Amino acid sequence: MRALTWHDRRDVRVDTVPDPTIEHPTDAIIEVTSSGLCGSDLHLYEVLGPFLQPGDILGHEPMGIVREVGSEVTHIAPGDRVVVPFNISCGHCLMCDDGLQTQCETTQNHDQGTGADLFGYTKLYGQVAGGQAEFLRVPQAHYGPVKVPDGPPDDRFLFLSDVLPTAWQAVEYADVPDGGTVAVIGLGPIGEMATRIAQHRGYDVLGLDLVEDRLRRSAGHGVRTIDISEHDGDLADAVREVTGGRGPDSVVDAVGMEAHGSPVGKAAHTLAGLLPDRIAEKVMETAGTDRTAALHAAIDIVRRGGTVSLSGVYGGMATPIPLLQAFDKQLTLRMGQANVKRWMDDLLPLVCDDADPLGTESFATHRVPLEEAPAAYETFQKKEDGAFKIVFAP
Repeated sequence: MRALTWHDRRDVRVDTVPDPTIEHPTDAIIEVTSSGLCGSDLHLYEVLGPFLQPGDILGHEPMGIVREVGSEVTHIAPGDRVVVPFNISCGHCLMCDDGLQTQCETTQNHDQGTGADLFGYTKLYGQVAGGQAEFLRVPQAHYGPVKVPDGPPDDRFLFLSDVLPTAWQAVEYADVPDGGTVAVIGLGPIGEMATRIAQHRGYDVLGLDLVEDRLRRSAGHGVRTIDISEHDGDLADAVREVTGGRGPDSVVDAVGMEAHGSPVGKAAHTLAGLLPDRIAEKVMETAGTDRTAALHAAIDIVRRGGTVSLSGVYGGMATPIPLLQAFDKQLTLRMGQANVKRWMDDLLPLVCDDADPLGTESFATHRVPLEEAPAAYETFQKKEDGAFKIVFAP
């Protein structure tokens, strides 16, 4: 089959690799019909190379048609149309029972000290082949894949794999009071979807970014937007000015480790990328730091007693955060990878609604053949050609 594989920093290629096969009775094989390119994939493209090996298959936002199932997989069958959550979980351990599928005790990576396996996301999370490919082996398929109706286009359901549950959890964790205000920092795919979900739930929404077309997209459906680039040094004052002098009740940081305006973190990322892998791994595991401008801004602009929800991925073990300010303001911080299956009952009715209230069918800006994936990664990273959300069609 053809698959998008990692070879080096900013070097991904579409190669011919062996077709996946059933390895365990809880496996399934799906023929991928669509697979999203996520901002988290750019972390692999740019920052997390020390934890990858040449030939690793990327991608964690797949959906497709079931072609084969193991003997213990009974809730789906060949021919079914399914979307596959990006985290791999068993559905029957304590963590899964608690709705923390990202911490699944069956697929936890004890050797790395990390949570559940993820598709296409480095040896930190199981080194499981990803879904930017023609076919995908799905472990724990007795629980993970979600059957969806035939008929509507893939984009109606594809974002159940990651974007929708990640954005839903971000808003849920933000703990916005009824009628309250939430600010979303970063209007990429997760942040933009978080604004739509927050509006759907009746909140007043502020959107902060510095990319003009992303600000325009959010403003187009009623989000009050603030261009960060116009408020160098006085962003908190600008936000307080439009929130009654206090700041928003809650803030969602949808940016994560590669925030603009973080020169120290950027230098650390660049340095780690130049070190031999074994050394770089140890540096990132013990002394790694992130580009934290978005996190600092979130803590700065939220009102006292408010909540900061982190959905953007951070990966530095030594990342500095302004604890004095957070403590003084008596903030609540909630964070983590999205527990996809936990939110499925909330999301399925919305994506099955003929009105498409979250705008899933028009969410992607680019749908390209898998063979064009390397160029798409570069375009997406550089934010060129209006690339907001890219979907691959194998």
